[in-house]
Amino acid sequence: MTMTSGLRKFALTAHVACSVGFLGAVAGFLALAIAGLSSRDAQVVRAAYLAMELTTWSVVVPLSVASLLTGIVQALGTPWGLFRHYWVLVKLLLTVVTTSVLLLQTEPISHIAAAAAEKVLSSADLRALRSSLVFPHAAGGLLLLLVTTTLSVYKPRGMTRYGWRKKHGQHALPNGA
Repeated sequence: MTMTSGLRKFALTAHVACSVGFLGAVAGFLALAIAGLSSRDAQVVRAAYLAMELTTWSVVVPLSVASLLTGIVQALGTPWGLFRHYWVLVKLLLTVVTTSVLLLQTEPISHIAAAAAEKVLSSADLRALRSSLVFPHAAGGLLLLLVTTTLSVYKPRGMTRYGWRKKHGQHALPNGA
């Protein structure tokens, strides 16, 4: 189904806003994670981890889900399609991976925030878990989101087999391949 021009522009605007917001929220989360890990000021550490939990649930998770959903709507309603071009498929997979890892990290984030709310964290408290929030999770997520943004801008050539068949009106590959 192809969207009307007005609906397509609305869906694109929603997708770009959610995706850029997701990227920015992860960048902010990374800044808080670095501050929580590296600061020697106990109040900064506590504030960073409490803010990380609030930011995760109020901003990052909603924007990640909205980015994924608006991207699917955008792909299905335009000639790009969801499975026709490799760059769209890669963006979808990277966004699914990023969102999945984020959702898996919400429990450790809440655990650290609860610990920070109860007491002053020493530099040794939950050190490995606090470090993992910086790298690989937030930094890796930011990198993946920058890759998806780059794919959106450059749109590298390359159609999937499905896309090639749709473009050339074929229903099956020859020789059962």
